[in-house]
Amino acid sequence: MHVLFVCNGNVCRSVIAERLTRALAVEHGLPNLTAESAGTRALVGFPAEPLAAQAIEGLGADASGFKARRLKDEMVDNADLVLTMTQQLRDTVSEMGFGVASRTFTLLEAHRIAHVTGARSIAELHRARNDLSIVGRENITDPVGLSEQAYCEVGDRIAESLVPLLLALAPHEQTRPVADERPGLVIEPGQAAPPLASFLAAHRIR
Repeated sequence: MHVLFVCNGNVCRSVIAERLTRALAVEHGLPNLTAESAGTRALVGFPAEPLAAQAIEGLGADASGFKARRLKDEMVDNADLVLTMTQQLRDTVSEMGFGVASRTFTLLEAHRIAHVTGARSIAELHRARNDLSIVGRENITDPVGLSEQAYCEVGDRIAESLVPLLLALAPHEQTRPVADERPGLVIEPGQAAPPLASFLAAHRIR
């Protein structure tokens, strides 16, 4: 499952989510779980904002070697799942191609649907979204210009939503032939996800 994370500048929220996903894939032995990130108004070529990098490291992930990229159509085309940081960004990405809307969610929206319904595939997330009323605004606020504590809180909020979502969706084994290039393939987990308790405790997720 290849996940694309989208925010504005691609130096804070989306890179935190990208690098946390990569760490999660290693931690739980999910080699087929991959991630990248981009921004609609990206600071192209810039590294992660220093306080965002600090938040990434605090979550047990690696912030090194990152360079911001502008969102492109091919990135969306190549993603099995697109997770945005705000509803406005979700709506923007959803209009970037036929069928994109069915695999594009805000991170908080996807987490809520999976938590409430027990959805275990991208298709199930999409089918359930119209059956659930939205509670408040499902946005993760941009911490640019704010305090170190604000970055820490944003990082924790991303982790608290992202970790259980990915462990529900990501397969533990390759479930489609390499030659199968059908777009929008639903990937189901091959077995039950490992316990979250030790991982969450180690990364101070409450």
